[in-house]
Amino acid sequence: MALKKLQPNTPGTRHKVPASFETITASKPEKSLISPSRKSGGRNNSGKMTMRYLGGGHKRKYRMIDFKRDNHAVAGTVTTIEYDPNRSARIALVTYKNGDKRYILAPQGLQVGQEINSGKGVAPEIGNALYLSDIPLGTIIHNIELYPGKGGSIARSAGSYAQLSARDGKYAIIKMPSGETRLILGTCIATIGAVSNSEHNLVRSGKAGRSRWLGRRPRNRGVAMNPVDHPMGGGEGRSSGGHPRSRKGLPSKGYKTRAPKKLSNKLILERRKK
Repeated sequence: MALKKLQPNTPGTRHKVPASFETITASKPEKSLISPSRKSGGRNNSGKMTMRYLGGGHKRKYRMIDFKRDNHAVAGTVTTIEYDPNRSARIALVTYKNGDKRYILAPQGLQVGQEINSGKGVAPEIGNALYLSDIPLGTIIHNIELYPGKGGSIARSAGSYAQLSARDGKYAIIKMPSGETRLILGTCIATIGAVSNSEHNLVRSGKAGRSRWLGRRPRNRGVAMNPVDHPMGGGEGRSSGGHPRSRKGLPSKGYKTRAPKKLSNKLILERRKK
């Protein structure tokens, strides 16, 4: 994926660096794989605002993604590479030989017309989904299951990937995108390759209106509020606000929220780097 640099014809395009959509081959989604997506505007069932800074945005339809990759021993052909408004990565429509159609997360380097497989005894090639026990050591992977049969939940955003570094009995040792090293059962499935759209983090919107199209309302800082509104508010002039806290008074920026006796702690070999 490449980025485009626009001419500064207007203030909105002066600093705008949009994504290039040259890899996308279809403009309309597969009708059988979309469902309505309703917005809440940050309100709960009684109409009370429980999430601030949400609202508006362009209407979207949800694309149903196959995170489980459980169509084993059936070859599929990549039909299209598409844009998905609900995620940062690109998605690929796969048509299987049994007539089934599914969306998957498009890995980097996946081409239209390419054949992909999943299950036991499959070659470790881009786009194929294998059990962690069958993947060669050192392989770059994404869409990793945390529990067998649950569906991929790790390394799904644009450009992210993990690495299979070693094996220990029935477990595989995975280096996560955060830098954490942890054990995952070898019976979990992962997809070969890194997620597409790796330059997503370099995109610059260029204007505030584009955030509104995405459903994000303006966010005001705590230090700019009054003491009645925020723990960091008030003070004479431009005061720093004291210790960083949320509106409810919970410390932020380094405050540990993970339960110290959580059962999965024994599966974490090395915590992420600070």
